[in-house]
Amino acid sequence: MKNIKYIIAGILFGIIMSKSEAVSWYRIQEMFRFQSFHMYGIIGTAVTLGVIMVALIKKFKLKDSTGTPITFAPKEKSLWKYLIGGTIFGLGWALTGACPGPMAVLLGQGFTVMAVVIASATFGTFFYGLVKDKLPN
Repeated sequence: MKNIKYIIAGILFGIIMSKSEAVSWYRIQEMFRFQSFHMYGIIGTAVTLGVIMVALIKKFKLKDSTGTPITFAPKEKSLWKYLIGGTIFGLGWALTGACPGPMAVLLGQGFTVMAVVIASATFGTFFYGLVKDKLPN
């Protein structure tokens, strides 16, 4: 019962993602074809809120739920790492029609094929963990 706040946050996230149509394959396809501003508006709003929240966390030296101060690691300067990683992420997003958040929402909506996508994303994350020390950078 102590984790009920996280369950409630997840449910609210799912509702917001569904109502904003951020989980719609059609909306995602529109975005990748540059046919609609809808998804760019959602992503832009999320990025703006993220910047504001990080600034507030830094300004007020906020702590997490266990009382540990929240810190941010300095950015890496490797442009190629971000270009390659972003390209892989974008290809996965374009091919499946969902990024990690909507994958769970779509599974919850009854699109059982998303279980394959979630399993594949989990495997990819696990595989990266195995090979990350062998990669350049």
